[in-house]
Formats: sequence, C-alpha cells, structure tokens
Amino acid sequence: MPTVFFAFRDAPERRAALRAPEALDRYRLFGLDELQARGAQVRHNLEREAAPVWARAAAEVVNRLLRLTGGYGGDFASAFASLRTANEADVVFATTDTVGIPLILLKRAGLLRPPLVYAAIGLPERLVELRNRPMRRLYAGAFRRVATIVAYAESEARWLRVWLAPDAPAVLFLPFGVDVEGFSPDSGRSEDVDVVSVGADPRRDFELLNAVAARHPELRFRIVATKERARSLGTRPANVRVVTDLTLEQVRDNLAAARVVALPVRRNTYTGATTVLLQAMSMAKPIVVSRTDAIADGYLLEDGVNCRFVEPGDLDALDRVLLETLADEQAAASLGARARETVERALSWERFTEALWQVLVAASAGGPRRA
Repeated sequence: MPTVFFAFRDAPERRAALRAPEALDRYRLFGLDELQARGAQVRHNLEREAAPVWARAAAEVVNRLLRLTGGYGGDFASAFASLRTANEADVVFATTDTVGIPLILLKRAGLLRPPLVYAAIGLPERLVELRNRPMRRLYAGAFRRVATIVAYAESEARWLRVWLAPDAPAVLFLPFGVDVEGFSPDSGRSEDVDVVSVGADPRRDFELLNAVAARHPELRFRIVATKERARSLGTRPANVRVVTDLTLEQVRDNLAAARVVALPVRRNTYTGATTVLLQAMSMAKPIVVSRTDAIADGYLLEDGVNCRFVEPGDLDALDRVLLETLADEQAAASLGARARETVERALSWERFTEALWQVLVAASAGGPRRA
C-alpha cells in the first residue's frame, strides 16, 4: 500500500471536515477517508494548526519574487512547513492549484522527491496570467515533471494537453462524484421555494438570476452563497431571499425545498457549478444549468432528459426554461428521476475515489508519465 500525502488548500471548512469523521462535507477531503479505509497510510499538510514563522516568512519572499517577475504563487508556507513529511510519502496529491503551484515549483527545484499527482481546478485561468515568456517556460517545464494531472472538466484537460505539448505528462479527465446516500431524494420535505440557487464560486451568475426574478414578482427565489458573494450582489428584487454561510446539511435542506434548482454560470473552462449540480441531481431535483464547457462533456448530461441546458449569460433563455420547468410538474419530476439515475449509475463518490486511487497507485509505481 502506498503512503499518500494530501496537500489541501487551508480553509476553516476543510479543517472542520478533518475533525468530523461523519460530516456530510467530507468530500472536501478528496477521498482521504476512502484511501485510509483501503489501508493506505495518509498524511496531509494541515496537521499543524498553522505554518511556523520561518515558513510564512520564506513564503512571503518567494511569492513577492514570483509576482515581480511575472509569475503566479500560492501557499508556499504550507508547502515549506510540510515538505519533510511529503518527502516521506510514496506519492503526493495536490488537491488544488493554491497548494499545487508551489509544489510543482519545489519539484522542479529538486526539493520535492515523490511523484506528484496534480488536480487542476481553474488552472488555465491562472496560467494565462503569466506575464512573459520566461515565466511560461518555467511553469511549463515544472508541470512536465508532474506524474499525472487530473482535471474535473474535459475542457480543462484538453486545454492543458495543448499548452504542455509536445512533452505533456498524462493529463486525465476525472469526473467528480457525489455521495448518493447523503444526498438522496427527500420525499417528506415540502417544496416551498420556486427556485433555489447555490454557490460560492465567483463564476456563479447570480446577477442573471436576479434579473429573471425581477421579471416575475409572483415567484419565490432563494440564493445560498457566502457573505462575500452576497455583498457583491447589491440591490436585489424583493422576491429574492439570500442566505449565507450555511452548513452543508442546511444547504441540502434548501435544495430539498426547491421546486427547481437553477445554476447560472458565466462562461469559463473549469466550472459548471459541478459540485452543487451533482448534489441536486442526486436529490432528484429538476435542474436548469448553464451549458459551460466544464460540464458539456463527460457528465452524461442531456438537455430535456436529466437536466435543462441554457447558454451562459442568456437572460431570455434562462427565463423561458425556468418558467417551462416550473409549469410542467410531470416533466420536472421526470428530469429529476433521470438525474438521480445518472449519478447512481456513473457519478457516485465511490466511483470517483476508486478512479483516483488507481491514478495514485500508478503514479507511486512510476507511471504514467506521458499522455
């Protein structure tokens, strides 16, 4: 059994999940529990309460240097503080770009020794911020030393293969998954909100949903977001209620209360509101979602079969499809039932963690190195 070192983005929600073995949001740990259940020894970079002073000071210097030279930094403090532990592992799994970018640069410098599996989440948007050719060469060379890159969107995987060609490492599309037992249909809950939307991602287009709500004062809308995202909404129609910073259990209750779940997303390469989309599908909810590249391929979504697609930013289309879905309860129920069937068949958390395990085992054994 390989020893796996997980590198996480530090966040209160993730530390809370690490402290709560039965928490619904253990998905924030990207399969750490499931690997432990297989008998693998697992370590991670959040075992300390905070990085030591020397690591934070060194990180500040490195990040400042990268910014000045046109590069892109990240959580070097955590990387420096846990480097010894990471080097004792058979494979390192960087779960997000915030910690992954420091690790690929440390690996290029010869300081990180084990094979590195890198999960890309919005990496293209970061790489296009590199401001000059030397920095692009530096980062491309660093990424070519990674054992495997996994992306949760086929569009992002394609972009990275092209950007890193001709010597790209293996870049794999790994569809995300959902806990189909934790997010199950709640037949005992009354649906007392017409439209519910959930998300913290800055790409979530709540402004578009507000514009739809303004056209239909007779409908009840609810937005579940972070406090920071809620503040950015500004003035909203009277029929839109915004609730903030809920537990995942409370988010699930809000999804259960919805007649329709609406997930408008601005065009981008890496997100289609994927986590909430899968949760709502698992709860057999009818969903109206923006057809971004991130979910157009690989998640078995079919317009009119298990979801309703609208083009990003199309106010009239979102308005029309929401009204159609609300008006036809039988069709909405069919959408929800088929959505549930889809995640049970192909998008469960067990399937995701099994696929991730195979990637980590292969990397620890010395492959794959090339696409």
